[in-house]
Amino acid sequence: MSQENKHIRHIRNERLKTIKPGYRGNKTVDGRFANTNGVFKPDFSNVLRWKLSKNPQAEEKKRDNYTPPVQPGCDFMNSQEDMVVWLGHASFFIRLQGLTFLIDPVFYDLPMLKRRTRLPCAPEQLRPVDFLLLSHGHRDHLDKDSIRTVFQNNPQLKALVPLRAGELLRSINPHLPYQEAGWYQQYGLVPDNVEVYYLPASHWHRRGLNDMNKVLWGSFLLKTPELTIYFAGDTAMSGHFEEIQELFGPMDVCIMPVGAYKPAFMMAKSHVNPHEAVRAYNLLQGGTFIPMHYGTFDLSDEPASEPVRLLEQIAAAGMLQGLKVPSIGEPVLLRELY
Repeated sequence: MSQENKHIRHIRNERLKTIKPGYRGNKTVDGRFANTNGVFKPDFSNVLRWKLSKNPQAEEKKRDNYTPPVQPGCDFMNSQEDMVVWLGHASFFIRLQGLTFLIDPVFYDLPMLKRRTRLPCAPEQLRPVDFLLLSHGHRDHLDKDSIRTVFQNNPQLKALVPLRAGELLRSINPHLPYQEAGWYQQYGLVPDNVEVYYLPASHWHRRGLNDMNKVLWGSFLLKTPELTIYFAGDTAMSGHFEEIQELFGPMDVCIMPVGAYKPAFMMAKSHVNPHEAVRAYNLLQGGTFIPMHYGTFDLSDEPASEPVRLLEQIAAAGMLQGLKVPSIGEPVLLRELY
């Protein structure tokens, strides 16, 4: 189909503030969201190639029993300190200025994906949580059972989600309040002592047979007068990192995905590898680098310990300042970073 015959629109939440001058909203082509560099189209020949080819690191991966260490207990929920706590994969608890945020909570096994790590405590102990942040709709980031658990134990919860994610939330619980945002939009928070922005990522959406790219994907920035925390979500390498830095300045904390990157022919359009994650962090002029998206679910061909080993090598070579690799459940106290 020619470009002239496609139905192209730009959409955003008109009730929210758009912070990039001249930005018209997210581009949709025939009702499906696009990246800044075009529409993501799955290549099923690559999927077939991956499934039929031998992993050159198969034996190494089989011998690699690495799982991220876990610091047991959720005493951090009772603290008043500003902090970031990794809960495995892309799940984080963040406290800033008395407000609490839970990002992409996935507590349980997923269809055909067994969780390889423990949580620091029972999910029911994660309370109080003020805001639920969902970066995109893939099942390893948006898990309906985990969200039900969070909302059952936090009736005051409000969700901050991408454009067109509301239908997914309503299918979980129609009483969970939410705001949808497009890229470069600021959510309306009450209280407003922490600013939360939804920002680009280079990725895609799919949960079923007919919903390809019908829900937006992206990243988050949490900002106070003292610091900024950037959560990159799932993303390939793209020009949005420089744009974000130009808008907001240097990032104090960058939470960056570092796993699920092999084989490159299959993964490079969806996920950065550790070297690319460091490059993105440097483009963001980051302070502390906290890795995520590794060690919790087996999603790809690289051995489980490889992402962290590569990061440590990059840091030792002087190309990564501020690397912090916390255990699951270990509070990273923000006052200790500066």
